[in-house]
Amino acid sequence: MLQWIRDVADFIFLGDAPAPADVIFIPGNGHALPAELAAKLYSEGLAPWVLPSGRYAIGTSGFAGQLSGARRYEGPFDTEWAFMRRILMDNGVPERAILREDEATYTYQNAIFSRKRTDAMKLTVSRGIICCMPVHARRAKMYYETLFPEAELLVCPAPGAAVTRETWLQSPEGIDAVLGELSRCGGQFSEILKEWAQNHEKS
Repeated sequence: MLQWIRDVADFIFLGDAPAPADVIFIPGNGHALPAELAAKLYSEGLAPWVLPSGRYAIGTSGFAGQLSGARRYEGPFDTEWAFMRRILMDNGVPERAILREDEATYTYQNAIFSRKRTDAMKLTVSRGIICCMPVHARRAKMYYETLFPEAELLVCPAPGAAVTRETWLQSPEGIDAVLGELSRCGGQFSEILKEWAQNHEKS
């Protein structure tokens, strides 16, 4: 395999071993797998709180529905947060442990509004777990790391996804998904990095 292909895979596909944390984050999405993984980690006692985040995708008028997952969760759901809340509860997470953030319409807002939520409840996040789809791992970590720079963030990608480090080269859809993420990690962070660099230089 060409080295640059390995480098792309190493950059996009992150994976950490879960460890005790202050909160489990789930960036907004329509896939059942990340919330199912979050429920499993909660049931193992790895965090006292789960924070799913999401309204629905920017440019749309509502939650588009479940995109994947062997198990179907019955709606209707007004938001991604409501969808993930149902998954969490159906998989044993008590309602009292599920924090609410149902305004974000894209991944950066997931991180921004999640930070506002933890700040509002005076929750110190020294370590957080991010449950997401494997192909979204790098971008999710970049956004949440920007908003939680003082925290150790462990990325735990959901098992069972169609596009993974092992499979992405096996289909045109997988290749498009990974290279699309690579492009977003450059394009979407241009202004964020310029602002960060300017503030860092002043400090």
